[in-house]
Amino acid sequence: MEGNLTFLGTGTSMGVPTLGCACAVCTSTDSHDKRLRPAAMVRWIAPKSGSERVVVIDTGPDFREQMLRSGARRVDAVFYTHSHADHIMGLDDLRPLSFAAAREGGPIPLYATAETRATLERIFEYTFSPDATYPNRARVELKPLEAVTAVYEAEFTAIPLKHGNLDIVGYRFGRTAYLTDVSDIPEKSFALLEGLDHLVLSALRYKPHPSHATVEQALNWARRIGARNTWLTHIAHELGHEATNRSLPEGVALAYDGLNVGVTL
Repeated sequence: MEGNLTFLGTGTSMGVPTLGCACAVCTSTDSHDKRLRPAAMVRWIAPKSGSERVVVIDTGPDFREQMLRSGARRVDAVFYTHSHADHIMGLDDLRPLSFAAAREGGPIPLYATAETRATLERIFEYTFSPDATYPNRARVELKPLEAVTAVYEAEFTAIPLKHGNLDIVGYRFGRTAYLTDVSDIPEKSFALLEGLDHLVLSALRYKPHPSHATVEQALNWARRIGARNTWLTHIAHELGHEATNRSLPEGVALAYDGLNVGVTL
């Protein structure tokens, strides 16, 4: 089953340009250096129905703008990687899409770990509380994240990862894996990353960071995993698009907002 992966955002939690910064990347005229907060979208035609299906990974604070740019008019499910603000704070912008989904048959399922679920329930209490009375709240439903979750004939496998001291997840769908905000990949997770066509890895910058991988760390993982293509995301303003790409080995490149990659699900 063939599909498409769209990079909705490839920047850090602060985005690029970064507020108050006048560095070469933040003032660059190259559109590839304009990076919204990290998120991705997977689209495919479900064989049984012949209808397009759309899964989003994370709904950060730029989610509304990202969806407008993408042209997508539906969301069939959301998979969350973790509970930090740059990955969840656009949840409320699911509302108009969720109204349409509810008319078609039910709320949009949101798949999240127990830790992420607890944070979403606290921040968006007016949406998830059993006593919620807000009439225009999003028609969404939190669901436990299983090892493998099927969405309209596509399977999404949770990949355990570390983000500093926080346990987070990435996702494998078909021969593609999306791993963002990574500081370490547990040994057991490498077995879930074999035989990839496309590997998406976060690579913040060259300088070490306590909870994010550097370019060097990402390249080391990429060599071990051996995907045909590796795309780097969650990119800080220290990395200019063109200059960094010239320094990367064959088969590895910085992703950019709006990049579309054909994938096999």
